[in-house]
Formats: sequence, structure tokens, C-alpha cells
Amino acid sequence: MSDHPTACLALADGTVFYGRGFGATGQRVAELCFNTAMTGYQEIMTDPSYAGQIVTFTFPHIGNTGVTPEDDETANPVAEGMIVKWDPTEPSNWRAAEELEPWLLRRGRIGMGGIDTRRLTRAIRQQGAPHVAMAHNPDGQFDLEALVKAARSFSGLEGVDLARDVTCAQSYRWDEMRWAWPEGYTRREGPGHKVVAIDYGAKRNILRCLASAGCDVTVLPATATVDDVMAQNPDGVFLSNGPGDPAATGAYAVPMIQGVLAADLPIFGICLGHQMLALALGAKTIKMNHGHHGANHPVKDLDTGKVEITSMNHGFTVDSQTLPDGVLETHVSLFDGSNCGIRVDGRPVFSVQYHPEASPGPQDSYYLFERFAQAMRERAA
Repeated sequence: MSDHPTACLALADGTVFYGRGFGATGQRVAELCFNTAMTGYQEIMTDPSYAGQIVTFTFPHIGNTGVTPEDDETANPVAEGMIVKWDPTEPSNWRAAEELEPWLLRRGRIGMGGIDTRRLTRAIRQQGAPHVAMAHNPDGQFDLEALVKAARSFSGLEGVDLARDVTCAQSYRWDEMRWAWPEGYTRREGPGHKVVAIDYGAKRNILRCLASAGCDVTVLPATATVDDVMAQNPDGVFLSNGPGDPAATGAYAVPMIQGVLAADLPIFGICLGHQMLALALGAKTIKMNHGHHGANHPVKDLDTGKVEITSMNHGFTVDSQTLPDGVLETHVSLFDGSNCGIRVDGRPVFSVQYHPEASPGPQDSYYLFERFAQAMRERAA
């Protein structure tokens, strides 16, 4: 490095990385993960599922497409910070409305460049997602002992309910559909399937996909009860993605989902919503070593034999060995064989661990939204 470091990353085991800070100054304590996606850094930083985490980007070209309000998955960045190999570059994209660094500064998020991200990624894979403290100080002064102590004091994500922190404050309607050339985002019009979407940290593009599949979407907070849901007289219920330990969120979410199951409504879940459904059906979830985070994860559909290229972001997984009778495993990861989908035999109730709305395939998994819509049509017939 040609100048003094202005950022520091301290792991709980005492390992320290120095680099160049950008974006906001200050300190963040979080769990460290890595993401292998080649695109979508803005969507990753604003994905509510990254609450409580700092993201290491294995792809070095970060900042090259700038940022645009259209690509925010929620109103503000949720990930605590980002770590990159090279400093963010000047954007070269006709859609860019702003550069990455001032966007991070304005949103209060720390960035750190000049890091050997391969070494850091290997450490995460070998040791598991570490607890870290990251600091950005333009003066280059760091209290290493205090940073390591802060990392060691971090309680981690096991047993922590983060859905309450990222869910909506009150219910709202959603009618914006998927982006399409040349119109961009358009609004759905006319009658549709009445869907209640439970917001555990919902990404906007999931709601757009539901609207594009013909759904009239009402979003309810994570803490909604079965009475709150049924008061909407829905044709189906959607369970969104979100952060934290599913078992902790399940303390209040599982009774609601079991009530919806008793009402025999079509149910579709994604990511944390998939884990919530599995818990409500009697299965268990477990913490993964370093999780799945990226846009290049192959998943096999066990019903058809088809392999989908998927986007993933989860640190917990459904333990397929605990699935009860009548709950079938439908998808598995071809990286490690972990569970990636379930369905209830003979009922329109299903969920997947991955993110079909992120379109890494790009359209490999959109059929899931159409399957949900078809289930509601058949129930109404």
C-alpha cells in the first residue's frame, strides 16, 4: 500500500487485516460472510437478510455499475459493511445515478478496500463465519486490543430474532411489477389473487414478482397473527426472506403459520419463510458453517431432475433428516447436498431456500411464482 491504512478488520481469533476505508467512518461489529456474486452489490447491501453481517465480495470489480434507487431492495442498506479487494471504481453504466462511496457515506455504512479477499474467504470457509469488528478512521489510528475485544464480545446470530428489526412498521399494499424494457417498472391493474405477504425482511423484487404473477399483494409485519392474516380474506399466503435465527423468529411466527395451514390455504415461502414453514410443519433448522451467499449456486429439482442456477443468502438451513412424514424434500444444493426446498404431499404448500426473484439463471426459477398463482386459481375453481 502506498499510504497508511485507514481501515482495520479484527477477527475474534486476533487476526487483523488493514486496508483503505471508504464510505462512512466509525466502527461496526458483526458476523463476517462472503458473497460470490459477480453483479448486484447494491441489491446485496440492501437485502434485509444481511442484517447483522459484514459482506466480503469475492468479485473484485465493485462500484463499476454505480448505484440507482431502482435497485434498492429496501429503503436503506442493511448489511453492516462491505469488504472488497480493489477500491470502488468510477461507474460505467447508463443507469447509474450515484457512485458507490458517497452512497455508503450517506447511508452510514463502512467500506474497506485493499484486502486479500481470497485469504479472508479461505479463513471463513475453514473456521466458519467469524465474529469481527471493522473500523474506518481517516487518521489511521486504531485500538487493536479494543477491536479484538469487541469482536469476541459479539453474541452472534444464533438465538437472535432479527426479523423484528427489519420488518415493516404497518401493513401496506404493493402493485409494482418487475422491471421490463423499455417501460421500466409498471403497476399491476385489475383484480388479482389476494395474497398476504408476511414481511420477515422482504425484498422488493419478491413483491414485484408476486404482482407480475397476478397477485393483489397486502404486506403484513412479521408479528402478524393468524387473525390478522385471515382478516384479509386471502387466497394465499406468502412467507418472505429475512435475517437471524429461524428458531428465534419461529417463537411467534410458527403459531401463525400453523393457523394458516389449518385453514388449508396455498402457502409459498422463500429463504427464512422456507425455514419458518419447515418449523411449523415439525422440522428443525441448524446453523451452517459459513452459509450460502452468491448468485451461482446449482440446485437440483428432485421432481424433474432439472438443475437451476440460483441466488442464495442464508446462514441457517432446514435439517432434511427431521422432515416429518408427508413433507417431501423437493430441491437440494449440488454444492453440499443441503436442503433447498420442501412441499406438503397433496397440498398447495411449498417453499424454497433460494431466491427465485433474483433471476441469476436468469429465469430458471420464476415458475415458482406461477406455481403459487396456479394453486390459488385451482383452489378458487
